[in-house]
Amino acid sequence: MITDDEEAALVARTLQGDSRAFASLVDAYQRVLFNVALRMVNNFHDAQDLVQTSFVKAYEKLDTYDPKRKFFSWIYRIAVNECLNHLSRRRPADDLVWSAASERSPDEALDQEQVGTMIGFALLDLSPDNRGVIILRHFIHLSHREMARVLELPEKTVKSRLHTARKLLGNVLIKQGAWRA
Repeated sequence: MITDDEEAALVARTLQGDSRAFASLVDAYQRVLFNVALRMVNNFHDAQDLVQTSFVKAYEKLDTYDPKRKFFSWIYRIAVNECLNHLSRRRPADDLVWSAASERSPDEALDQEQVGTMIGFALLDLSPDNRGVIILRHFIHLSHREMARVLELPEKTVKSRLHTARKLLGNVLIKQGAWRA
């Protein structure tokens, strides 16, 4: 990620008409937002489309961005909202298989893919707030402090929410038969 000062300078340059500055913001955050979207919607191509839509919306609405806030927090919220809107529009029959890349033996790869599938579907059973903290911590690998900045919450709240989300995820996995209590 880039520093707050670099972020602010890139936003200011974009607002002055420098499209290369916005391209730098896209380069800085596209991968992390794609990972978030992929974990939320469980589909590679949909995640790509949702991230692209998020950046287009951010560019179109950049004049409404509050520079007192972190740009990443703002674009993250746009991406999460796009994912939630997508999930609310998706038909139940659109459930997709969760895939996990592996360089293991075919049996190990199948086991890993099944675990990934179960976790992916279990994540979809969590509320967006709980799903978000799990994704940020365990898939994006942010620290508690970084999560607090992105979510604009006190660090203690993030830790509490993460604890609750892990418990709920465990309960969902137990109900699925993927995990024993």
